[in-house]
Amino acid sequence: MSDLSRLSLNQKTTNRWSLPEAIDGCVRAGLSSIGVWREPLAEIGLDTAKRLIDDAGLRVSSLCRGGFLTATDNSEFDAAIADNIEAIKEAAALGTTCLVMVVGGLPEGSRDLPGARARVSDGIARLAPVAGDHGVQLALEPMHPIFTADRGVLATLGEALDIAEQYPAEQVGVVVDSFHVWWDPQLESQVARAAGRISSFQVCDWITPLPADSLLSRGMMGDGHIDFRHHLDLVTAAGYTGDIEVEIFNADVWAADPDQVLATMKQRYLDVVVGV
Repeated sequence: MSDLSRLSLNQKTTNRWSLPEAIDGCVRAGLSSIGVWREPLAEIGLDTAKRLIDDAGLRVSSLCRGGFLTATDNSEFDAAIADNIEAIKEAAALGTTCLVMVVGGLPEGSRDLPGARARVSDGIARLAPVAGDHGVQLALEPMHPIFTADRGVLATLGEALDIAEQYPAEQVGVVVDSFHVWWDPQLESQVARAAGRISSFQVCDWITPLPADSLLSRGMMGDGHIDFRHHLDLVTAAGYTGDIEVEIFNADVWAADPDQVLATMKQRYLDVVVGV
């Protein structure tokens, strides 16, 4: 049998499934880990989710998502900090060290990109010690520049590492998401720089033409332009041995039968990502 021990289903890939359904789907597919999202987690409650995941023999590869730290209003910023502290506690309760941080885009009406990035730094300064106390690593996710305005003002691994390196590695790391970083001409050097701080390695493909909704532009591995084997070699050389999480936002994938999506995902993982 081919080795699927590192393959993880990010719950968003099967967006039609509730968390219990996704857990059952992972078991049917022979997977050993799942990336959990906070909204479906809240629907069934943390204690129930923990019990279902444990009973299924799964581990949680990541909790998504924390972040959104760019608010200019102090009360909104404080509320974001409080919500992130709750997310840290949820991650710890689920037994994952990885809390994915989508740091947030420009506040409404703002054009102050340096200011937004500074607020992200301020937020991480407040959250990093809390994460450390709970055994959780804040996993800063740089996002492709098309998302800078509305989702993530950190666009490169280099920017994320500039913040992460101010803290112990067990408190703040980075996500290497192929979709977001494949274009970066400094990818090789920045992944090497990230050694010891890679919290998560996520894969999905960059497809063209992009759909009208850029958020739903992630493709199944092998349907686009990314050299996943090269990315795997890079993170492996940097010492990463953790889960390889498939996270796909795509209307066609979401509309398909989720069990078939998992079957395709497994085969593409073997054929395109690890090259078995």
